[in-house]
Amino acid sequence: MASPEQVLLFLRPNGGYVQVGTEYEGIIFQPSCEPFTKSEYEAGFAQYDAWKAQQEAEQAAAKAAAEAKLEALGLTADDLKALGL
Repeated sequence: MASPEQVLLFLRPNGGYVQVGTEYEGIIFQPSCEPFTKSEYEAGFAQYDAWKAQQEAEQAAAKAAAEAKLEALGLTADDLKALGL
C-alpha cells in the first residue's frame, strides 16, 4: 500500500506543500500549490497503487520482450553479463 509521502508526490509531483504527520489535516499547502481535497487525497492511495502495479507490469513485459529477443539471437542475460553489457 502507498505511503502518504508517495501519494503526495503522485498528486503534486512538483511539491508546494508541507506535511506534518500522516493525516490530510496535517498538509499545509503553499500559495503556489493548488490544494486537493481530502477525498482526492484518500482516493490517491488506490490510484497510486494501481499506477505502481501498471508500471511494474510494463517493466516485466519489457523485460520478457528483451529476453525473447535475446533468445531469438541465441543469447541469454548471463551471456550479456559475461560480455560486460
